[in-house]
Amino acid sequence: MSEPASAGVKTLDPTKFQDPTWTAKGERRASVALRGLTTLWFNTGTLCNLTCGHCYIESSPTNDRLAYITTSDVVPYLDEIARDGLPTREIGFTGGEPFMNPDFIAMLETTLERGFHALVLTNAMRPMMKVANALKALRERFGEMLVVRVSIDHYTQALHEIERGKNSWRPAVAGLEWLGRNGFAPRVAGRTFWGEPEAALRRGYARFFAEHGIALDANDREQLVLFPEMDATLDVPEITTACWGILHVDPASLMCASSRMVVKRKGEANAVVMPCTLIPYDDRFVMGESLAAAAEDVMLNHPHCARFCVLGGGSCSRGA
Repeated sequence: MSEPASAGVKTLDPTKFQDPTWTAKGERRASVALRGLTTLWFNTGTLCNLTCGHCYIESSPTNDRLAYITTSDVVPYLDEIARDGLPTREIGFTGGEPFMNPDFIAMLETTLERGFHALVLTNAMRPMMKVANALKALRERFGEMLVVRVSIDHYTQALHEIERGKNSWRPAVAGLEWLGRNGFAPRVAGRTFWGEPEAALRRGYARFFAEHGIALDANDREQLVLFPEMDATLDVPEITTACWGILHVDPASLMCASSRMVVKRKGEANAVVMPCTLIPYDDRFVMGESLAAAAEDVMLNHPHCARFCVLGGGSCSRGA
């Protein structure tokens, strides 16, 4: 690293994260090689029924910078995986709110029919419940190949609604309960940005799960994912090649070593591939229109690379 990890207390130094190869202090920037594409994400579009306080992708009822992706956009990538014998076993869907995409059930069904496991990130509110019967039918056909992860930012209504807005708690909890009653093995994603120790957070979620009859193990890091806070405006150390040894972090453990994300930007005819779920807009990270073109190394040239992945230990999927 080019400086001690005192991030989070001052505004990001504008000289950082500018050069893909070198840090602001002239040290060689770290990069991550793709070990094997085990998870491919699709961003279904940035429109969402909520406007959350710290949404990394700024989803809202009006943000359509990423257009609704369609089944016809998804299929060529599934074809490429099959044609090239890629090791991809999981297809992830994130948004926005995926269930607002009118083509979502169709692309989910296509994915499952191809034999992939599917992971869906949702707030489990009205958009999901509007297609509850179709979703349940997919669960009955494909069983544990379909996993739904619900965002419950904190185990208390008060802190959850600080982030997600008034009246967002009860519908989300009702959706989570519906998933549990209908044969799903739901997962939950929480946040860590209130300074509460992880052990206390997991105890709180355990009480919440017990109170609502949700069969989840709060100490299982796949069943309950706790994401670190991300704010690209706050200062964070740049990651150099020396950091791997200093921090005892294996670059193979980062998301970009095993995953990529497909997005379709508003006004563009074709979808493009980005390194991960966290960097959907930055033109510097567009890797091309095919998975083959996106196999090159990823330079860790974004604050999220440092804060979320290397220093925060975050990952959006079980594959990384």
